[in-house]
Amino acid sequence: MDEDLIEHKLDSEKVYDGVLLHVRKDKVRLPNESIAYREWVKHPGASAVLPILPDGRLIFVRQYRYPVGEVTLEIPAGKLDSPDEDPLDCAVRELSEETGYSAEHIDKLATIATTVGFSDEKIHIYAANGMTRGKSHPDDDEFINTVLIPMNDALDMIGDGRIYDAKSVVAVLMAARRGICG
Repeated sequence: MDEDLIEHKLDSEKVYDGVLLHVRKDKVRLPNESIAYREWVKHPGASAVLPILPDGRLIFVRQYRYPVGEVTLEIPAGKLDSPDEDPLDCAVRELSEETGYSAEHIDKLATIATTVGFSDEKIHIYAANGMTRGKSHPDDDEFINTVLIPMNDALDMIGDGRIYDAKSVVAVLMAARRGICG
């Protein structure tokens, strides 16, 4: 159906291989037979989880994000440890690490492609209910505070820009649309 839009890879060059990100530069043939180059980031993928307390409040984490130079409000999330890791297992792990909570029920909300113009990253987003509190155990390089936010406040914070992290915005809006919070 969209064959007239497809670009075909002719060659691929590794530009940078880091711990998290791998930058590639590909030579492609365009639909009109011209040659172009595409620089893009290979990402292992990630999972995120919107924890919902019995009273309807949502559990967010506050942490400093170096690329934007700000402390952000986000739902717990982290990268898949391997391409074979089940995204649900990753979501359960990140929920525990970042908040100390475990969930009785976790349901898939969506999978989103974060920045299709330059990255293949996909984030699997879940909603968690039946929360049991435990002790958080973030990675050694993570400094996180948890924040409890009522759904209506989270929606207001998305509206005025205080919550602008894409995975968190999608999670809250989808949960609100499905009526699974508060």
